[in-house]
Amino acid sequence: MLDTQSDRPDRPDRPDRPDRPDRTDRLYVAPWGRDSWPGTFDQPFATLAAAQRTVRARTAALRSDLVVNLRAGTYFLDAPFTLDAAAGDSGEGGHRVVYQAHGYGTPRQEKVVVSGGRLITGWWPGEVDGSWRADVGSLETRQLYVNGRRAPRASLSPGLPGNVTKTETGYVTDSTAPQSWQDPTSIEFVFPWVYPWSEARCRIAEITGDARSTTITLVQPAFARARELYSATWVGDQQAHPEGPRDARWDGLARPFSAENSVSFLAEPGTFVLDRRVPDRHVLHYLPLPGEDPAEAEIIAPVLERIVVGRGTEENPLHDVTLRGLTFSHAGWTEPDGPHGFLHFFANTYYAGGELQKVELAEGKAHLTIPAAPRLLPANVEFTAAVRVALLDNGFTHLGAGAIGFAGPGRANAVVGNRIEDVSGSAVTVTAGTGTEIRQNLIHHIGREYHGSPAVWVMDAREVTVAHNEIHDVPYSGIVVTGGSRAARVQVTGNLIHRTMTALADGGGIYLNGRQGNSYADGTVVRGNVVRDTVTPYNFGLYTDYGAAWVTVQGNVVHRSDTPIVLRVTPPLENVAFLDNFWDDHPAEADTPPSGVTLARNTVLPKDGFEEALAADPAGAAILASAGRDAPPATQPLI
Repeated sequence: MLDTQSDRPDRPDRPDRPDRPDRTDRLYVAPWGRDSWPGTFDQPFATLAAAQRTVRARTAALRSDLVVNLRAGTYFLDAPFTLDAAAGDSGEGGHRVVYQAHGYGTPRQEKVVVSGGRLITGWWPGEVDGSWRADVGSLETRQLYVNGRRAPRASLSPGLPGNVTKTETGYVTDSTAPQSWQDPTSIEFVFPWVYPWSEARCRIAEITGDARSTTITLVQPAFARARELYSATWVGDQQAHPEGPRDARWDGLARPFSAENSVSFLAEPGTFVLDRRVPDRHVLHYLPLPGEDPAEAEIIAPVLERIVVGRGTEENPLHDVTLRGLTFSHAGWTEPDGPHGFLHFFANTYYAGGELQKVELAEGKAHLTIPAAPRLLPANVEFTAAVRVALLDNGFTHLGAGAIGFAGPGRANAVVGNRIEDVSGSAVTVTAGTGTEIRQNLIHHIGREYHGSPAVWVMDAREVTVAHNEIHDVPYSGIVVTGGSRAARVQVTGNLIHRTMTALADGGGIYLNGRQGNSYADGTVVRGNVVRDTVTPYNFGLYTDYGAAWVTVQGNVVHRSDTPIVLRVTPPLENVAFLDNFWDDHPAEADTPPSGVTLARNTVLPKDGFEEALAADPAGAAILASAGRDAPPATQPLI
């Protein structure tokens, strides 16, 4: 038996053992452990998989919580950590299964990273001056993390030089420069504002040309579908065009805004490229920042598309599981590299084929094309049919899809006290389910790659609470609540939301659409939130849109938005009340609101000196003081 410190030279110093009576069943995992050991404090397992096998053998007979303590270090997974109700991963008998950082909730809590990535080594000088290259086999990745920093893909803007004409299959330009781009089939065009709230991505299939012009053919079916999807028409009014109405067709595909992922674009230090010219012999190219040394740098590429998968069924949900004090990092999502591209529609939805529908807006003055059955951008930590699953005080960072997702017929789940940052998609997504609590989280710099992603998205769910979160630096909306036939009793309260809409438009700090219930009593309540700095033009601090119904917007603060609220949308608002709010501008048509809107006791404060005037008003000062992550510590037991 190995029992001394000298037997394990890479073992960190051990904190004291727990000194209170042990009323829980405990297992331990450590990077220096062995899976053949029993998983005790002195002889821990080496992997989560080994601990899970023991958990499954014990859950049926639980007499207390079963706690798996992870010691400090990074755990690189070779497969998603799957929590399966059918396999025995749920707590039983009123007891939980808990996976936590050792010392959780104490000053001696250890730093634990659960990674879906792999270390990239074997760097040598590349073909661009000062660059590095590494052979990575069949690795597919859209992200690279260098010394804890997301390295952007090398890009070129504008995406196509010269005079550009869109064709049925791509583009023609009078510039010959694209003919020299290396590895053209790995290059991706980016189209922000295909709709004002959307951004699309589509790869190149072929580049051909002669001495006078270049033809760029994009992959199919993505580009054909994009041309169908991003079809909108606005009819001008008589005042704007005295000679008569005009049709104005929105064409967000007129030319690509930027192009990504070619060695030909590798000019900015700190950027990378994945070269796929030789199948199964891919090469990573990286142009280092000043002072970076390939022999010392920690360079990680995501390999897995899920770090944690929790799954159950309506009859047998995954239940009574807690993950706390851990950091989840380095997972990706590579579907946008394929023939479907990434044809974003709204929030976390995208189009990958199927029926398209034309929706008339503004009394026939405009129409949009929308997918009848869009897909959902996945999350790297995802639960389906979960009950009393809690994510407490974790970190979610360096992720290539969304961070956290709850779907299906779940209930009473909690996402509390987490820090979510540097995520390609959304921070938290709840689609359906009942009773999810999203509270006291710090969410920032999300939507790093898929700019239409809201920080928090609640879709057709019941009794969801989104409260006392701080959300900032988001390219689209901060919180989006989409109604539906099951939607009821959503509470959005006490959040501090600033610097939203940094890239796209037609959104807001808080955005709601659709029917939210059947009465004010069971509709959505938006109360006590502070919304500042919605950045790009054409946005609304508190945005009720597209037939929002049964919504109470009360006691909020809006400062430095394009417009605080909007009253006339298509379909019209029904039973929406704006009460006791503070903002710095008069909403349009506030004196003659539509029949479905109630406006009462709202206060307009001057833009200059707004903060001082708000602080001088007792009601305004109370809203300001209570917004943000100021509730009791998230380490208090919730479930």
